Amino acid sequence: MTTSAPVTAATATTAPTRTSRAHGRTGFQRVQMRGVSRRYGRTPALMDLDLELARGEFVALLGPSGCGKSTALACLAGLQPLSGGSIWRDEERIDTLRPERRGFGMVFQNYALFPHLTVRRNVEFGLAMRRVPRPVRRERAMEALELVQLRDHAEKLPAQLSGGQQQRVAIARALAIDPELILMDEPLSNLDAALRVEMRTEIKRLYQERDLTVLYVTHDQEEALSLATRLVVLRAGRLEQTGTPEQVYTQPASAYVASFMGYRNLFPARVAGAADAGRAVVTTADLMLEGTVQTPAVLPSGAEVTVAMRPEDLAVTADGSGLRALAEVVEYHGRELSVRVRTEQGVVLHVRTDRPVRAGETLGLAIAPERVLVYPGAGEQREAGRERDE
Repeated sequence: MTTSAPVTAATATTAPTRTSRAHGRTGFQRVQMRGVSRRYGRTPALMDLDLELARGEFVALLGPSGCGKSTALACLAGLQPLSGGSIWRDEERIDTLRPERRGFGMVFQNYALFPHLTVRRNVEFGLAMRRVPRPVRRERAMEALELVQLRDHAEKLPAQLSGGQQQRVAIARALAIDPELILMDEPLSNLDAALRVEMRTEIKRLYQERDLTVLYVTHDQEEALSLATRLVVLRAGRLEQTGTPEQVYTQPASAYVASFMGYRNLFPARVAGAADAGRAVVTTADLMLEGTVQTPAVLPSGAEVTVAMRPEDLAVTADGSGLRALAEVVEYHGRELSVRVRTEQGVVLHVRTDRPVRAGETLGLAIAPERVLVYPGAGEQREAGRERDE
């Protein structure tokens, strides 16, 4: 007799209450990846990954290229064999099942539509592979196309549709089989900026209106924050942090996660002294800052640390008071400017401001202590920046 793995505090989550499935399937309660590893020769892509999805969740796997997120998705889908570990749907082990027997829908990055088949027949394809009778196939395909607002395009060929419409067809094909879990592998990366925003809203609408459970792979933190109910950040094939979007955004567990969640200012420093519980005064070059220590450990005076700050948490002062820095590069972003500055001792910082700034201007900067994060170890800053840029 098999037993389920214990649910840890890190992975446990309460799934939202959702409507019943469209075609009467009861559905799973949890899918678990237990100690999953995947190697390509001697190169590890995943190492002892423990990941749980509760029914009704929208989980985003987030990380840079090469971190293992697409490999994790492919292993779950059955498109790649495991090198170690197992995958379970409730009490049933499923990593030994063929992909079509797992009950999961898949949306690929490149749409993967058959160019010689009409939109309707593309959507029917998965149903045909499951030997669903032809009249039922047509009915469910048209239902799925109605959901993605493409019913009127059912008899067109994929080449007659825009990129965004083709991606909707791919989503309709995944929905048509009434999947227990939908797996999405960077589905918006081939679209332009406007279409990505539009499709993001469409995916969120479908998730909210249907009884869907989604595992979504992306390297775009804004995309992950806007869509997911839970984020899972991977680093070199291992789970680095999991939590709600707000938790991961405001309380990154490491400098690596901070760098990926928009803390663009990361630099080494040393502890100058403790301010109070959970706080520390750190110094580097011409900077002396008070920040929040992101570890329960006590950091002694002189300890090497990494400081993390968001560009929007550095304010340009009206009177030029505060930290003095030279504006080197100014980028226009509509209502805000993105400014790269350099302090008198050569520390490079990134600032976002709605104040008018010109390149070559000397600015005064104010930094809110509660916005400064401090991580043990100065090497974290170099590793975080290198892995983020790979």
